[in-house]
Amino acid sequence: MASSLARILSRGIHSSARHNALAKFAMPAMSPTMSEGGISSWKKKEGESFTAGDVLLEVETDKATIDVEAQDDGILAKIILPDGSKNIPVGSPIAVLAEEGDDLSAATDFAEKAAQEKVEPSKDAEEKAPTPPKVEESAEEKKPAKEEPKKADLPTGDRIFASPIAKKIALERGIPLSKVKGTGPNGRIIREDVEKFKTPAAGAAAPAAPSEDYVDIPVSNMRRTIGTRLTQSKQDIPHYYLTVSIDMSKVSKLREVFNKTLGEKDKAAKLSVNDFILKAVSCALVDVPEANSAWLGETMRQYKKADICVAVATPTGLITPIVKDVGGKGLATISAEAKALAKKARDGKLQPHEYQGGTFTVSNLGMFDIDHFTAIINPPQSCILAVGSTQPTIVPAPEEERGFKTVPLMKVTLSSDHRTVDGAVGSRWLAAFKGYLENPLTFML
Repeated sequence: MASSLARILSRGIHSSARHNALAKFAMPAMSPTMSEGGISSWKKKEGESFTAGDVLLEVETDKATIDVEAQDDGILAKIILPDGSKNIPVGSPIAVLAEEGDDLSAATDFAEKAAQEKVEPSKDAEEKAPTPPKVEESAEEKKPAKEEPKKADLPTGDRIFASPIAKKIALERGIPLSKVKGTGPNGRIIREDVEKFKTPAAGAAAPAAPSEDYVDIPVSNMRRTIGTRLTQSKQDIPHYYLTVSIDMSKVSKLREVFNKTLGEKDKAAKLSVNDFILKAVSCALVDVPEANSAWLGETMRQYKKADICVAVATPTGLITPIVKDVGGKGLATISAEAKALAKKARDGKLQPHEYQGGTFTVSNLGMFDIDHFTAIINPPQSCILAVGSTQPTIVPAPEEERGFKTVPLMKVTLSSDHRTVDGAVGSRWLAAFKGYLENPLTFML
């Protein structure tokens, strides 16, 4: 009984000792950094029974869609938030659960009360600024008429006062704070003001133009997070870029030999150029460990293992699953793990530990015939390598009778954080990386 109660409390479900007591089921935290999520779909219907281990729903996080399994037997008495609900704070009630034999007639009233309760914590938590919430209420009640003229008379360019959480939400949703009327003290913009602004704006925009001219696509949690983090990376990190061309002749020949050997044992097993790239990255990180680092504000962390993130394009956005400890694995193992992670990423089935963390990132657009590009650093990592396609290129060759020859050249560009990786360090790393790919037998030494 004690262990069962502990499991219930760990899931955020509040239960009573009475047999006929309904229980609230809250939005679970699927990772330590998750603050809100969305409901992709419920896998059980209202009134349907479930057993421990059954999938109750799919939760959409900022990186993937994750199954939420039941820890105990029960009944899904009432769904509070339906499929497609987004931006649900962790801990907010999303359903009502019951046990076999419970009276479900009160589930609707219970759900309505639970839905109202979820708003109260967000009000208390939103205002972390010095102004206490009570003052906001009194100012809102006593001075609404005086505040509005002040806000209307504010000239363009004047400072806008808003709470930190209001600024964060406005940035994520693309809402201009200059158009939001604050209801806090002295016209200060609070969270509610930004959230309320979204509804009329969306409603007004819908009939503005014929539907055949464009299609409005709702922003998913994943796409919103990608936009926020990449914008922050580009603004906060002093990027610089180094590009080299690499002769892939020996990699091509070695890959052909390896694939022929592997094909005799398993026809589905094939090494890709990216597998050689990941291995070369790990070897270069051993030679130049300064590149295998992260900027943490007060410290610079240098990693001992190469946990390499591999950028994978999915229908909902870019995600970077991690191939762990690449330096300690052979090419066949690296290939198998990378393929499995890429499939899980495209299916939206990655677990948090499979994409959170990493020490270095590789983004390869060679398969799209892109010969050169630059990539945005994935913070707090220090480097990301952008890999282009391999192109036959004419180069000088004094030893040849014609004086030139054609070789397969691949361009790669290293984006580095200048706070942790100086230009000379980045150059040394690229030279080491190029050396390993131009002499791939050194992988085996």
